[in-house]
Amino acid sequence: MAEWDPEIQVPDELARALIGGQFPELREAPIRLLAAGWDNVVYLVDDRWVFRFPRRAIAVAGVEREIATLPRIAPHLPLPIPVPRFAGSPSGDYPWPWFGAPFLRGIELAAAAIPDDERGPLAATLGAFLAALHAPGMVARIGAGLPVDPMRRADMGFRVPGTRARIDGLAAKRLWQPSDGVSRLLADAERLPPPPRTVLLHGDLHVRHVLVDGNGGPTGVIDWGDLCVGDPSIDLSLAYGSFAGDARRSFLDAYGPVDGLTELRARVIAVFLAAALLAYADDVRLAGLRAEALQALDRAVA
Repeated sequence: MAEWDPEIQVPDELARALIGGQFPELREAPIRLLAAGWDNVVYLVDDRWVFRFPRRAIAVAGVEREIATLPRIAPHLPLPIPVPRFAGSPSGDYPWPWFGAPFLRGIELAAAAIPDDERGPLAATLGAFLAALHAPGMVARIGAGLPVDPMRRADMGFRVPGTRARIDGLAAKRLWQPSDGVSRLLADAERLPPPPRTVLLHGDLHVRHVLVDGNGGPTGVIDWGDLCVGDPSIDLSLAYGSFAGDARRSFLDAYGPVDGLTELRARVIAVFLAAALLAYADDVRLAGLRAEALQALDRAVA
């Protein structure tokens, strides 16, 4: 059993029954499967609403945080994020909370196949987005009660061994062979002390959670199930895994100064995320994500 296999299946018949049962105004609305990920399955209802149902118990606390917190965050950000409008309650047919939010149109950055040298405008917008999310006032206003880096992503004493294990798994399957640069990166990071800074975080910001339009412009940032507080390197991994060259400079110019230790942590987290996404993409046969994850590994190390 793969680590991303669902613990509970939510077929369209069940989703339709749950939505129609708790929200009668949507009982006759058309519904179709939109996407599925590690932790959630997503349905589009009436071409206007996106409903997310956890598929694994580990995702339940994150869904509860999204319902409670995203409406408070959204007004302060320069890009759309999901704002829950329908909060579904556990029932005898389904044991966990779920929610519906307005549909954010676009495709995953992972599927957009945008060349690196055309990512500058997108990078700048995302850098400004993270500058707003990471602003000191945000953690003071909204961060109370949120967990502190519960996945220990910025704790290099924990994250580096986990990253090595991911890389070893890729090498065993001949999906990617790490360079000497990867070994040096991990060795340098493993000696870092615990990070001292705390900001409001998306917590799992990568190419599946950034939506873009047909021209490569950002249309939203989704999947906030790892919403937490912690070191900014956790979200800044996007700068090192998804952008290179001038595009990365545009991101960092819009975000603001990033010190060397934060960059080192961010690069390691980018390698870890890319390795996990590559293993997942290979297993479920997502060619676009597979190609993007391979590029991300090279970008993060270069």
